[in-house]
Amino acid sequence: MIATQESITAKLCSFARAYHSNTGRKKIFDDYLAYDMMGKEEFDEIGQLIQNDFEPDRITDNPEFETSLIAPALNRYIFPIPLSRIAFAEQKLNDFASRYGRCQYVICGAGMDTFAFRNSNKDIRIFELDHPDTGRYKRDRIRQLEWIVPENLVFVPVDFSKDDMGERLLAAGFDPEIPSFFAILGVSYYLTLPVFEQTVRKISELGRSAVSIVFDYPDETTLKSVNPERVRTLAEITEKLGERMLHGYSLPEITEVMNRYGFETEEHETPQMIQQKYFDGRDDEIYAFENIHFMSVIKGED
Repeated sequence: MIATQESITAKLCSFARAYHSNTGRKKIFDDYLAYDMMGKEEFDEIGQLIQNDFEPDRITDNPEFETSLIAPALNRYIFPIPLSRIAFAEQKLNDFASRYGRCQYVICGAGMDTFAFRNSNKDIRIFELDHPDTGRYKRDRIRQLEWIVPENLVFVPVDFSKDDMGERLLAAGFDPEIPSFFAILGVSYYLTLPVFEQTVRKISELGRSAVSIVFDYPDETTLKSVNPERVRTLAEITEKLGERMLHGYSLPEITEVMNRYGFETEEHETPQMIQQKYFDGRDDEIYAFENIHFMSVIKGED
Protein backbone atom coordinates (compact mmCIF):
# COMPACT_ATOMS: atom_id res chain seq x y z
CA MET A 1 0.00 0.00 0.00
CA ILE A 2 1.03 3.59 -0.48
CA ALA A 3 2.77 5.29 2.42
CA THR A 4 2.50 9.05 2.48
CA GLN A 5 2.38 11.99 4.88
CA GLU A 6 3.09 15.69 4.63
CA SER A 7 6.67 15.32 3.41
CA ILE A 8 8.93 18.11 2.25
CA THR A 9 8.25 17.17 -1.36
CA ALA A 10 4.51 17.52 -0.68
CA LYS A 11 5.18 20.96 0.81
CA LEU A 12 7.12 21.87 -2.33
CA CYS A 13 4.02 21.04 -4.36
CA SER A 14 1.86 23.20 -2.06
CA PHE A 15 4.40 26.01 -2.42
CA ALA A 16 4.30 25.67 -6.21
CA ARG A 17 0.51 26.04 -6.30
CA ALA A 18 0.55 28.98 -3.85
CA TYR A 19 3.39 30.86 -5.54
CA HIS A 20 2.04 30.32 -9.05
CA SER A 21 -1.45 31.43 -8.03
CA ASN A 22 -0.10 34.62 -6.45
CA THR A 23 2.40 35.60 -9.14
CA GLY A 24 1.78 33.64 -12.36
CA ARG A 25 0.83 35.77 -15.35
CA LYS A 26 -0.63 32.93 -17.42
CA LYS A 27 -1.93 30.45 -14.89
CA ILE A 28 -1.65 26.73 -15.53
CA PHE A 29 -3.81 26.10 -12.45
CA ASP A 30 -5.14 28.70 -10.05
CA ASP A 31 -5.19 27.31 -6.51
CA TYR A 32 -6.18 30.64 -4.99
CA LEU A 33 -6.49 29.15 -1.47
CA ALA A 34 -3.10 27.42 -1.42
CA TYR A 35 -1.18 30.29 0.19
CA ASP A 36 -3.74 30.74 2.99
CA MET A 37 -3.84 27.00 3.65
CA MET A 38 -0.06 26.80 3.75
CA GLY A 39 0.51 29.92 5.83
CA LYS A 40 3.27 32.51 5.56
CA GLU A 41 5.71 30.80 7.92
CA GLU A 42 5.74 27.51 6.07
CA PHE A 43 5.65 29.28 2.70
CA ASP A 44 8.78 31.24 3.64
CA GLU A 45 10.50 28.10 4.92
CA ILE A 46 10.03 26.32 1.60
CA GLY A 47 11.13 29.41 -0.31
CA GLN A 48 14.32 29.48 1.74
CA LEU A 49 14.79 25.73 1.20
CA ILE A 50 14.73 26.26 -2.56
CA GLN A 51 17.10 29.24 -2.31
CA ASN A 52 19.55 27.15 -0.27
CA ASP A 53 19.84 24.36 -2.84
CA PHE A 54 17.20 22.20 -1.15
CA GLU A 55 19.23 21.75 2.04
CA PRO A 56 16.72 21.36 4.95
CA ASP A 57 19.41 22.01 7.56
CA ARG A 58 19.88 25.54 6.25
CA ILE A 59 16.34 26.73 7.09
CA THR A 60 16.63 29.45 9.73
CA ASP A 61 14.34 30.44 12.60
CA ASN A 62 13.22 33.51 10.65
CA PRO A 63 13.20 32.23 7.07
CA GLU A 64 13.35 34.63 4.14
CA PHE A 65 14.02 34.23 0.45
CA GLU A 66 14.60 36.35 -2.62
CA THR A 67 12.14 35.77 -5.46
CA SER A 68 14.79 36.43 -8.11
CA LEU A 69 17.04 33.75 -6.61
CA ILE A 70 14.47 30.94 -6.65
CA ALA A 71 12.64 31.70 -9.92
CA PRO A 72 14.96 29.65 -12.16
CA ALA A 73 14.69 26.53 -9.97
CA LEU A 74 10.93 26.95 -9.64
CA ASN A 75 10.39 27.19 -13.38
CA ARG A 76 12.77 24.38 -14.25
CA TYR A 77 12.20 21.78 -11.51
CA ILE A 78 9.24 22.61 -9.26
CA PHE A 79 6.36 24.11 -11.25
CA PRO A 80 5.90 21.76 -14.23
CA ILE A 81 4.66 18.56 -12.58
CA PRO A 82 2.36 19.62 -9.69
CA LEU A 83 0.66 22.43 -11.61
CA SER A 84 -0.21 20.41 -14.70
CA ARG A 85 -1.15 17.19 -12.90
CA ILE A 86 -3.64 18.90 -10.56
CA ALA A 87 -5.17 20.63 -13.57
CA PHE A 88 -5.46 17.25 -15.31
CA ALA A 89 -6.87 15.51 -12.22
CA GLU A 90 -9.53 18.09 -11.42
CA GLN A 91 -10.62 18.29 -15.05
CA LYS A 92 -11.09 14.50 -15.10
CA LEU A 93 -12.99 14.74 -11.80
CA ASN A 94 -15.30 17.38 -13.24
CA ASP A 95 -15.91 15.17 -16.28
CA PHE A 96 -16.67 12.21 -13.99
CA ALA A 97 -19.08 14.26 -11.86
CA SER A 98 -20.84 15.57 -14.96
CA ARG A 99 -21.28 12.03 -16.24
CA TYR A 100 -22.51 10.40 -13.03
CA GLY A 101 -23.97 13.21 -10.93
CA ARG A 102 -23.75 12.11 -7.31
CA CYS A 103 -20.27 10.69 -6.73
CA GLN A 104 -17.39 10.29 -4.27
CA TYR A 105 -13.93 11.83 -4.60
CA VAL A 106 -11.14 10.10 -2.65
CA ILE A 107 -7.87 12.03 -2.37
CA CYS A 108 -5.08 9.64 -1.35
CA GLY A 109 -2.46 11.59 0.60
CA ALA A 110 -4.49 14.81 0.54
CA GLY A 111 -1.96 16.95 2.38
CA MET A 112 -2.90 20.62 2.09
CA ASP A 113 -5.22 20.09 -0.88
CA THR A 114 -7.85 22.84 -1.09
CA PHE A 115 -10.38 21.30 -3.48
CA ALA A 116 -13.06 20.86 -0.81
CA PHE A 117 -13.02 24.61 -0.17
CA ARG A 118 -12.99 25.59 -3.85
CA ASN A 119 -15.65 23.11 -4.89
CA SER A 120 -19.22 24.28 -5.49
CA ASN A 121 -20.69 20.90 -6.51
CA LYS A 122 -22.48 19.49 -3.45
CA ASP A 123 -23.07 16.19 -5.29
CA ILE A 124 -19.37 15.38 -4.84
CA ARG A 125 -18.65 13.83 -1.44
CA ILE A 126 -14.96 14.26 -0.64
CA PHE A 127 -12.85 11.86 1.41
CA GLU A 128 -9.40 13.17 2.31
CA LEU A 129 -7.10 10.29 3.24
CA ASP A 130 -3.91 11.19 5.03
CA HIS A 131 -1.57 10.35 7.87
CA PRO A 132 -3.17 11.21 11.26
CA ASP A 133 -0.45 13.77 12.07
CA THR A 134 -0.95 15.55 8.74
CA GLY A 135 -4.70 15.50 9.17
CA ARG A 136 -4.48 17.06 12.62
CA TYR A 137 -2.15 19.77 11.35
CA LYS A 138 -4.51 20.58 8.49
CA ARG A 139 -7.60 20.72 10.71
CA ASP A 140 -5.75 23.03 13.10
CA ARG A 141 -4.83 25.24 10.16
CA ILE A 142 -8.47 25.35 9.01
CA ARG A 143 -9.56 26.41 12.50
CA GLN A 144 -6.93 29.15 12.55
CA LEU A 145 -8.25 30.42 9.22
CA GLU A 146 -11.81 30.22 10.57
CA TRP A 147 -12.90 28.36 7.46
CA ILE A 148 -16.18 26.44 7.59
CA VAL A 149 -15.65 22.75 6.85
CA PRO A 150 -18.07 21.75 4.06
CA GLU A 151 -20.70 19.17 4.98
CA ASN A 152 -19.58 16.98 2.07
CA LEU A 153 -15.96 16.73 3.32
CA VAL A 154 -14.81 13.76 5.40
CA PHE A 155 -11.31 13.56 6.92
CA VAL A 156 -10.06 9.97 7.04
CA PRO A 157 -6.90 9.40 9.13
CA VAL A 158 -4.89 6.54 7.64
CA ASP A 159 -1.39 5.31 8.39
CA PHE A 160 -0.82 3.66 5.03
CA SER A 161 2.06 1.60 6.41
CA LYS A 162 -0.23 -0.11 8.95
CA ASP A 163 -3.91 0.55 8.25
CA ASP A 164 -6.22 -0.95 5.67
CA MET A 165 -7.31 1.88 3.39
CA GLY A 166 -10.55 0.14 2.44
CA GLU A 167 -11.58 -0.52 6.03
CA ARG A 168 -10.89 3.09 7.01
CA LEU A 169 -12.86 4.44 4.08
CA LEU A 170 -15.87 2.21 4.75
CA ALA A 171 -15.84 3.14 8.44
CA ALA A 172 -15.87 6.82 7.40
CA GLY A 173 -19.02 6.36 5.32
CA PHE A 174 -17.68 5.52 1.87
CA ASP A 175 -20.47 3.88 -0.16
CA PRO A 176 -19.30 1.18 -2.63
CA GLU A 177 -22.54 1.58 -4.60
CA ILE A 178 -21.85 5.21 -5.55
CA PRO A 179 -19.57 6.08 -8.50
CA SER A 180 -16.14 6.95 -7.10
CA PHE A 181 -13.13 8.87 -8.34
CA PHE A 182 -9.69 8.28 -6.76
CA ALA A 183 -6.70 10.62 -7.11
CA ILE A 184 -3.21 9.23 -6.44
CA LEU A 185 -0.87 12.08 -7.31
CA GLY A 186 2.87 12.34 -6.72
CA VAL A 187 3.08 8.84 -5.24
CA SER A 188 4.23 6.41 -7.94
CA TYR A 189 7.68 8.03 -8.15
CA TYR A 190 8.73 6.43 -4.87
CA LEU A 191 7.11 2.99 -5.21
CA THR A 192 7.95 -0.18 -7.05
CA LEU A 193 5.21 -1.30 -9.42
CA PRO A 194 4.15 -4.27 -7.19
CA VAL A 195 3.58 -1.90 -4.26
CA PHE A 196 1.62 0.53 -6.44
CA GLU A 197 -0.39 -2.45 -7.70
CA GLN A 198 -1.54 -3.23 -4.15
CA THR A 199 -3.28 0.14 -3.99
CA VAL A 200 -4.92 -0.43 -7.37
CA ARG A 201 -6.20 -3.79 -6.13
CA LYS A 202 -7.63 -2.23 -2.96
CA ILE A 203 -9.44 0.43 -4.96
CA SER A 204 -10.78 -2.17 -7.36
CA GLU A 205 -12.18 -4.20 -4.46
CA LEU A 206 -13.84 -1.15 -2.90
CA GLY A 207 -16.19 -0.09 -5.66
CA ARG A 208 -19.25 -1.91 -6.99
CA SER A 209 -20.24 0.98 -9.24
CA ALA A 210 -18.12 2.99 -11.68
CA VAL A 211 -14.61 3.60 -10.34
CA SER A 212 -12.01 5.89 -11.86
CA ILE A 213 -8.37 6.44 -10.85
CA VAL A 214 -6.23 9.36 -11.95
CA PHE A 215 -2.48 9.29 -11.34
CA ASP A 216 0.86 10.47 -12.65
CA TYR A 217 3.91 8.30 -13.18
CA PRO A 218 7.53 8.50 -14.35
CA ASP A 219 8.33 6.30 -17.32
CA GLU A 220 11.06 3.70 -17.70
CA THR A 221 13.62 6.26 -18.92
CA THR A 222 13.63 8.05 -15.55
CA LEU A 223 16.89 6.84 -14.04
CA LYS A 224 18.86 6.35 -17.25
CA SER A 225 22.11 8.30 -17.44
CA VAL A 226 21.24 9.62 -20.91
CA ASN A 227 18.22 11.48 -19.56
CA PRO A 228 18.05 15.29 -19.75
CA GLU A 229 19.87 17.12 -16.95
CA ARG A 230 16.75 18.27 -15.12
CA VAL A 231 15.27 14.74 -14.93
CA ARG A 232 18.44 13.58 -13.18
CA THR A 233 18.57 16.71 -11.03
CA LEU A 234 14.97 16.34 -9.84
CA ALA A 235 15.72 12.78 -8.74
CA GLU A 236 18.76 14.11 -6.85
CA ILE A 237 16.64 16.82 -5.20
CA THR A 238 13.97 14.41 -3.96
CA GLU A 239 16.61 12.01 -2.65
CA LYS A 240 18.26 14.89 -0.79
CA LEU A 241 14.86 15.55 0.80
CA GLY A 242 14.51 11.93 1.91
CA GLU A 243 12.40 10.50 -0.91
CA ARG A 244 14.33 8.40 -3.40
CA MET A 245 12.83 7.72 -6.80
CA LEU A 246 13.01 3.97 -7.30
CA HIS A 247 12.42 3.63 -11.03
CA GLY A 248 9.81 4.32 -13.69
CA TYR A 249 7.02 2.27 -15.24
CA SER A 250 6.65 1.40 -18.90
CA LEU A 251 3.25 1.97 -20.50
CA PRO A 252 2.72 -1.76 -21.25
CA GLU A 253 3.41 -2.81 -17.64
CA ILE A 254 1.22 -0.11 -16.07
CA THR A 255 -1.56 -0.93 -18.54
CA GLU A 256 -1.23 -4.64 -17.68
CA VAL A 257 -1.66 -3.87 -13.98
CA MET A 258 -4.76 -1.80 -14.62
CA ASN A 259 -6.30 -4.42 -16.90
CA ARG A 260 -5.66 -7.11 -14.30
CA TYR A 261 -8.12 -5.37 -11.98
CA GLY A 262 -10.68 -4.48 -14.63
CA PHE A 263 -9.57 -0.92 -15.39
CA GLU A 264 -9.42 0.40 -18.93
CA THR A 265 -7.42 3.42 -20.02
CA GLU A 266 -9.66 6.43 -20.43
CA GLU A 267 -6.93 8.94 -21.15
CA HIS A 268 -3.14 8.78 -21.30
CA GLU A 269 -1.22 12.02 -21.67
CA THR A 270 2.38 11.65 -22.81
CA PRO A 271 5.05 14.29 -22.05
CA GLN A 272 4.51 15.69 -25.55
CA MET A 273 0.75 15.96 -25.00
CA ILE A 274 1.25 17.58 -21.58
CA GLN A 275 3.60 20.10 -23.15
CA GLN A 276 1.10 20.98 -25.87
CA LYS A 277 -1.89 21.18 -23.51
CA TYR A 278 -0.40 23.15 -20.61
CA PHE A 279 2.87 24.80 -21.62
CA ASP A 280 3.03 25.71 -25.30
CA GLY A 281 3.17 29.44 -25.95
CA ARG A 282 4.68 30.35 -22.56
CA ASP A 283 7.66 32.69 -22.25
CA ASP A 284 8.77 31.77 -18.72
CA GLU A 285 10.79 28.61 -19.37
CA ILE A 286 8.19 26.31 -17.76
CA TYR A 287 7.79 23.18 -19.88
CA ALA A 288 6.72 19.59 -19.41
CA PHE A 289 9.08 17.04 -17.89
CA GLU A 290 10.38 14.64 -20.49
CA ASN A 291 9.60 11.48 -18.48
CA ILE A 292 6.25 12.22 -16.76
CA HIS A 293 2.89 10.83 -17.89
CA PHE A 294 -0.69 11.36 -16.68
CA MET A 295 -3.30 8.60 -16.80
CA SER A 296 -6.99 8.22 -16.11
CA VAL A 297 -8.46 4.71 -15.92
CA ILE A 298 -12.00 3.49 -15.29
CA LYS A 299 -13.94 0.29 -14.55
CA GLY A 300 -17.61 -0.58 -14.18
CA GLU A 301 -18.73 2.11 -16.61
CA ASP A 302 -22.28 1.60 -17.89
